[in-house]
Amino acid sequence: MTTSPPSPVADDSPLADGPPRDHGLGPRSAAVLVFGSSAAVLVVEIVALRLLAPYLGLTLETSTMVIGIALTAIALGSWLGGRIADQVDPHRLIGPALGVSGVVVALTPLLLRTAAQWSPALLLLVASATLLVPGALLSAVTPFVTKLRLTSLAETGTVVGRLSGVGTFGAIVGTVLTGFVLVSRLPVSSILIGLGTLLVLGAALAGWRARRWRRASAVALATVVAGSLATAFAPGGCDAETRYHCAQVVADPERDGGRTLVLDGLSHSYVDVEDPEHLKFAYVRAIASVVDTAFPAGEPLTAHHIGGGGLTFPRYLAASRPGTRSLVSEIDGGVVRIDRDRLGLGASTGVDVRVEDGRLGLRRLEAGSHDLVVGDAFGGVSVPWHLTTSQALGDVRRALDEDGLYVANLIDHGELAFARAEVATLAETFEHVALLGKPADIGLDPTASTIGGNLVVVASGRPVDAPAIQEALDARDVGWKIATGDDLVSWTGDARVLTDDHAPVDQLLQPSRTRTAR
Repeated sequence: MTTSPPSPVADDSPLADGPPRDHGLGPRSAAVLVFGSSAAVLVVEIVALRLLAPYLGLTLETSTMVIGIALTAIALGSWLGGRIADQVDPHRLIGPALGVSGVVVALTPLLLRTAAQWSPALLLLVASATLLVPGALLSAVTPFVTKLRLTSLAETGTVVGRLSGVGTFGAIVGTVLTGFVLVSRLPVSSILIGLGTLLVLGAALAGWRARRWRRASAVALATVVAGSLATAFAPGGCDAETRYHCAQVVADPERDGGRTLVLDGLSHSYVDVEDPEHLKFAYVRAIASVVDTAFPAGEPLTAHHIGGGGLTFPRYLAASRPGTRSLVSEIDGGVVRIDRDRLGLGASTGVDVRVEDGRLGLRRLEAGSHDLVVGDAFGGVSVPWHLTTSQALGDVRRALDEDGLYVANLIDHGELAFARAEVATLAETFEHVALLGKPADIGLDPTASTIGGNLVVVASGRPVDAPAIQEALDARDVGWKIATGDDLVSWTGDARVLTDDHAPVDQLLQPSRTRTAR
């Protein structure tokens, strides 16, 4: 019994085994589509982190959520895009995918900032949608284009490999361009509106032959323009968008010189530009109480500050202790510009600011060169983890002289697990440690439940004069107490020491349920 040989693939098959046939999409056009759509996905992902930071905080959890949603969108778009491309002519799909993505991307700042005013649940829902929809549609462009370019079985590996490489390179360019160029030069809303406009224009070009798609493109572009204008009136705007923060300066109606620096919705610093010795926030008054007790009145100091913000305490030292030299490590150059342009920082204040990471700034200090180190650096609502470890505190101890003092501002709520771990870490590095805070928070009022908020920790190689500090706290009407010795050991409990190898600060810290000022 004989059988006929298998029939060859018909000549009109999209994968005929022969010379490649032109399906209307050249290799350059295909590369541009894949490169641009892949780059756009990463731009949206990075900028979304900055849009959400004022409402959710710039924490590991926020970053993990955004990355997880973006990867889900990429996987979903690639999978469904491939299946749909096998059932529908991909020519008809590319334009709508780009156009719808462009509209959603351009409207994202308006949608997120409006949703944030209603509820956290609505914000999360809207954030998920504004990441998933454009991410999935843009990721589907690659299988659409691949389907159009696979015109011959002889070139399958070449086409798939080339487009995969182009897409990956586009994602790299989108990441680098956003992180190093766009964010430092443009507001995040302008980045997304501009990207959305480019996507809509790309959609119009991709579907230019179809008259109905021209009309759809015009409607999409009009929507982008209307959304762009509405974004200017959306809540949550910034006076300035720095590399790391949405920044505002709010005038105090009760004091002519009073200014509050608000970063990502949190009041980070209060400065009186006419009276630097006026300290409004309780934690700053507590730090001043410690320093003024530890050193003779009016004596100039050599101080290093990890984190600058509005430079409230460096200004206070310059005014109350003439001749003091304060070196500040502030990672955000945009905040430093605000200090100079809006908060009256002059060149003759004795305050020298370096735009640098706090940990790297510590390493540059000479051993035994400083009387005082002040820790007041925050990323969102938490101290950056790499500034909390025993290795980082070892750098602090090395920079201080024999009688030097380290004072740090902490924020925690709930069980105060992070604060306890940081105190335990300090106790491993310094001979003497004390903790200042509300009585309920530091274990001195067992009848009250913990409230949470700011705590100030003090560490030194010399004994801490707790009675004198308590007297200074009372004189400044801070309302705080100081815990030392057995009381502090009991409060710390079995908290684990933080190290560079294990410092789960974001997991230990429990943020406040409300976005209150520091």
